Amino acid sequence: MGMSAQDLADACEEIGYPIPRNVLANMESGRRTMIPVPDVMVLAEALHTHPICLLFPIGYTATAPMLPDRDRVDTWTALSWFTGELDSGNEELLRIYRLHHAALDSAERARAKALHHRRQAAATHDPGERAEALRSAEQYERRAADDHAYLGRLRTVLREDALLPPFLPPELAFIDAESTTPRDREENDQ
Repeated sequence: MGMSAQDLADACEEIGYPIPRNVLANMESGRRTMIPVPDVMVLAEALHTHPICLLFPIGYTATAPMLPDRDRVDTWTALSWFTGELDSGNEELLRIYRLHHAALDSAERARAKALHHRRQAAATHDPGERAEALRSAEQYERRAADDHAYLGRLRTVLREDALLPPFLPPELAFIDAESTTPRDREENDQ
């Protein structure tokens, strides 16, 4: 990125997690082989990338080790192993969490679009444009409602497997209230 070690040290300082220039030089030269996870996270932020791209530099190296002092594999395979996309026994769990994230994102986009169309309807004086904007708003509201129901089902599956569902924004707390199982209700009543 054309940054000197001092530029990177200054960027880390601005983030609030200083990593001195001499430490960065030791990392770069290989004299420092162990890098703490918080350092990787701060370096990624300072370099405007993702931590995983520092660990597995796709497009910059053809191979990477999956584990220290082991044979190198192609970088994509190492990254896929790290993120759980290779057969590890946890694929179903990761799939459910990814589905949850996608449904949450979809619900938020649908809610924002519905709000946008409702504002359009309120701002126009043309009855045809108003009707079209309201139809669009209702369509997006139905999509958000479908996403909310899907999130509820995913969260129920996770709880039935004694797993913690991901964080929900406070405005979506109603999803958990609607998706509790009879067993959850019994436990809450006790």
